[in-house]
Amino acid sequence: MTFTVNQEIAQFQGKLAKLSHESTSTKTKMDVNVFLPAVALKSDVSNGSIPVLLYLSGLTCTPNNASEKSFFQYFANKYGFAIVFPDTSPRGANIAGEDDSWDFGTGAGFYVDATAKPWSEHYNMYSYVHFELLDALSTQYPQLALKDNISITGHSMGGYGALAGFFKNPGKYKSVSAFAPISNPSNCPWGEKCFGNYLGTDNKDAWLEYDPTHLVKSYKGDASDILIHQGAQDGFYYKDHQLQPENFVQAAKDAGYKGEVDLRVVDGYDHSYFFISSFVEDHAKHHAKYLGL
Repeated sequence: MTFTVNQEIAQFQGKLAKLSHESTSTKTKMDVNVFLPAVALKSDVSNGSIPVLLYLSGLTCTPNNASEKSFFQYFANKYGFAIVFPDTSPRGANIAGEDDSWDFGTGAGFYVDATAKPWSEHYNMYSYVHFELLDALSTQYPQLALKDNISITGHSMGGYGALAGFFKNPGKYKSVSAFAPISNPSNCPWGEKCFGNYLGTDNKDAWLEYDPTHLVKSYKGDASDILIHQGAQDGFYYKDHQLQPENFVQAAKDAGYKGEVDLRVVDGYDHSYFFISSFVEDHAKHHAKYLGL
């Protein structure tokens, strides 16, 4: 697979690359941003030596939102890991209805492989993010440890995607964290809307295959600690009940998950990147430990 390098930007002694490529999973052109820390730019860097953090964004976002607002790159350069910022859905699939609402369709791929038509031809973000993209980037950036030293995090829809991806792929990711994740999507309006359309309403067991609150119950892989930040003034948390992190914490406890699930509900913070950027240092430290940095 060939990537087009659309822009390279110097940042925090490293480099942010804005890329695009044709995807076989989504059958569309996809954008992705990659931050390389200074250590990854050295002429003598060894292949596969730079750890990686995969960051999954939330509803409506593109790769640019987190790249421009999270300040994750400062700490990535400090600790010496790269960051991959994928897009959140196919774009330009030209499916009727994909642009009708902000929380479904374009910008809202929900990190599943759709099984219901017409979405199943293009909306295969699970396979794209966890397999196709990482494999392709390993050729573009051979210095990155995309196959054996990678962790995962995300925000909101992306926080759910990070947790689900961790539990569905034992051993693939060294650690996981999340900012305000949709923790029990089969039991909230956003999940019901997206799962119902992408996976169908006639087989709700398929929904549970992507729900972290259910996946943790049967997880048998390595149990790293899990860090979750949640803003107490986040309307999606205390008013709309879209997020429900306590459901996930209880499920992990009931299942005897061996790692610590550290849910930090912080007063005064909402759902925005002001919230995310306030706590990225904690998440960078969390992942740096598991990535061996």
